[in-house]
Parts: sequence; structure tokens; C-alpha cells
Amino acid sequence: MRNIKLTIEYDGARYLGWQRLGDSDKTIQGKIEKVLKQMTGNEIEIIGSGRTDAGTHARGQVANFKTDTEMKTSEILDFLNRYLPRDIVVKKVEDMPERFHARYNAVGKKYSYYIWNDSIPTAFERNYSFQFPQELNLDLMNEACQKLIGKHDFIGFSALKKTKKSTVRTIDDLSIHREGSLLRITFVGDGFLYKMVRIIMGTLLEIGSGKRAITTIDDIFEQKVRSEAGETVPAQGLFLDEVYY
Repeated sequence: MRNIKLTIEYDGARYLGWQRLGDSDKTIQGKIEKVLKQMTGNEIEIIGSGRTDAGTHARGQVANFKTDTEMKTSEILDFLNRYLPRDIVVKKVEDMPERFHARYNAVGKKYSYYIWNDSIPTAFERNYSFQFPQELNLDLMNEACQKLIGKHDFIGFSALKKTKKSTVRTIDDLSIHREGSLLRITFVGDGFLYKMVRIIMGTLLEIGSGKRAITTIDDIFEQKVRSEAGETVPAQGLFLDEVYY
């Protein structure tokens, strides 16, 4: 039995997220599994590195599946890209050791969030960024980023209800880059809680627009309460760039 690794790129605008849903065929996992069944004649379950929410995009999602097909990896790649919708693309197909697991073996991830910081909207970036028309103080936002870097309990920046698992995560890099009206905020860390990037992003925007003091970052870490953090920004600005192994 072979263990196949897929590196996947997708535009999540018209999908309900990564995870397969029993009552809908509008998921990334569901679309790929349907084509794999067509290819092999067998029901195949793919394991993703993690779930992405409805509307979230990916440049480097990773998944694996088990199969006894004798097709070459190049033939699998060609088949998948021939029959998948055009907004889902498999970038790479690799044979992996039997014990490789896309989720459990991941040691880190890189995400980007895009802000269209202009009072005039954009026709071309509307599905791939969040328009925020107010002027932003990037110096304040960068100062806030420094407070978030490192090992912390991020439960206050998460939409998790209750969990017995650890909510401590490490952010290794959090940086802001501007090109004209487009801001790209890059997150690199060992893992991210449910909606953590989008809640941190909302908090940074409130700091940058003067609605919130930088010291509230410390308060959120101390109080560990979701309601103390900023708004959850929309999913369309979020990209999963890379998964590290």
C-alpha cells in the first residue's frame, strides 16, 4: 500500500472549507476524494494538514492518502488536474514513507492575510483581501506584532469553546508588508488555533486604526477571554502558504 502526499493550491471563494460535509459537495476534500475514486475505483479518504474555513484560500495545503494504485506520481498529478475544478490545483504528488501523516507530522505553518487599505474598493482583489478603508498606523501595528511573537496561551485569540488540549502556541514571525494599497501580514508558527489568525488580524486592525491600545494584547493573554480581543476578520483575505515538516 502506497502513501501519497499531495501539495494543493486552491481558491476557496466558492467552497464551504476544506473538510468534507455529508450534505454538500462544496468542499475541497470532497472534490479531491471524488476524483480519486474516479481514478482508482475505490473510496479514498485524504487527510489534510488542517482545516481551512469557508472562503479561505491555500497556496500550499498538504494532504496524504493510502492507495494500491500502480500509476506513476506524474500520472496521478495529470489525472487530478485534468478532472478537478479549475480552482483546485495539485502542485506536487510524492510517494512518502508509510508512517507519514499530513496532520500529525506537521511542525509549523505559514499564513498570509491581505488587507486592501483604501477607501476605494478593488475589483480584482475583492475575493482575496479584506477592504479596510480607515488609515492605519503601521508603527503601532508592528509594535503589537512584537508582543504576539513567542510562546503564549492564545486561547483569548481563538473561537474555541472548550478544549482539553493545550492552547499554547509559538509564533516565530509576524510581519507586515505594504505594496501600495495592499497590505500582506505574514504569520509563521508551530500551529494556529481555530480562527486565531483572523482574530489576531482583527485586533491588529483595531490597534492600527486607534480603536484599541497596544496594552490590550497583554490583557487578552492574561484574561484568556475571546470577548477581550478584536473582531474576526472575513475569511477571503486568508491564505495557507506553506506547511512545514
